Amino acid sequence: MGYIIKPLVTEKMTAITEKQNKFGFIVRPEANKLEIRKEVEALYNVTVVAVNTCRYAGKSKSRYTKSGLIQGRTNAYKKAIVTLKEGETIDFYSNI
Repeated sequence: MGYIIKPLVTEKMTAITEKQNKFGFIVRPEANKLEIRKEVEALYNVTVVAVNTCRYAGKSKSRYTKSGLIQGRTNAYKKAIVTLKEGETIDFYSNI
């Protein structure tokens, strides 16, 4: 367990959730679809129909230091878009 880092809560993802019953998560790069499916089902007690994943690079950052300009990237992660069974939903705000 421990493949899910955090839920993806943005305006765009909220619109997709309302229309298509899909939920987004940021997951570890080494996670596969079966592991993501098992973890979502265990954490939220829902039935997962499909899992779509995509890798993306982190943002590039730069710092000006005494020795000069240092450039680098933050860690790369993976997004998982999870489709739930019709009629089921996840409430991210109930545990606050």
